[in-house]
Amino acid sequence: MELAWLKTFVDAAETGNFRKTSERLLMSQPNVTVHIKLLEESLGIALFKREKNRVALTEAGRQFRPQALRVLNQLEESIEGLHAFEQGYRQKWVLAISPLMAETVLPYILKSFMRDHPDIELVIRVEESEGIEELVDSGEVSAGLSALPSVRRSVIHETAYRDRLLFILPRDAYDDEGGPAISIETVLQSGFLFTHHHPVFWEELLLKLRRGMPGLRTMKVTQAHIAKRFIQEGLGMSFLPASMVRRELIEGRLMDAHFDLFPLPEVLTYYLVKDMGALEREFLARIQAVHFS
Repeated sequence: MELAWLKTFVDAAETGNFRKTSERLLMSQPNVTVHIKLLEESLGIALFKREKNRVALTEAGRQFRPQALRVLNQLEESIEGLHAFEQGYRQKWVLAISPLMAETVLPYILKSFMRDHPDIELVIRVEESEGIEELVDSGEVSAGLSALPSVRRSVIHETAYRDRLLFILPRDAYDDEGGPAISIETVLQSGFLFTHHHPVFWEELLLKLRRGMPGLRTMKVTQAHIAKRFIQEGLGMSFLPASMVRRELIEGRLMDAHFDLFPLPEVLTYYLVKDMGALEREFLARIQAVHFS
């Protein structure tokens, strides 16, 4: 039995069409048919039922599919592990982060972490906050940085840092001292407010805003870095964590308007782990040192 036969089988099981499989695997359709036939002869079992221009898995084929996937995944992991060992890595550490986290000081922290731990293969998975706890609990990742705390007893969470929420506008033509006073009400009524790029504060915040401004125009933009880019292009405004816009504010690419209608909530970032070992504790300390120094 050859691995190429397994790869062809797994793809054909997904597409249900030998022609599509030939296009995806960059091989001729007759070769796909040959691979499947050789695999079936090797196993002594029919894996597909042929029905006109489509094929469907037999009961045996459905039973075999997850086993074939497992073999291919194990082989891929073994090859990756071998390459990692050749590069000098002796431990794999997987960190799940929400898209929001990637826009903060995380790159700086990762740089120093990798410098001090050259034997650790660091893998970054960008995931939505809603799914990070499950990844930590299942062991798919070593730790997570999420906008949401854990709710499961099996997952530990600690506050990594607290962020001020800022009202962010496109940069105008005035300098910080010479410009006219900004009316928050006027600004909010003059364009779109980009919302729902954070899983926690938006419902309460919008409720308070609409009480005083029933005509508020909003646009859902579920990725914070996209909302930030839209603001830079002058398309609207939003409320964003201070750590996410720090560089743009310093460089004058965005503007922070003093918001005085009501107190804005803090934004918390949580560090999620299943076991708080020495490495996990060290990484948390690095984050807290940056934000609390």
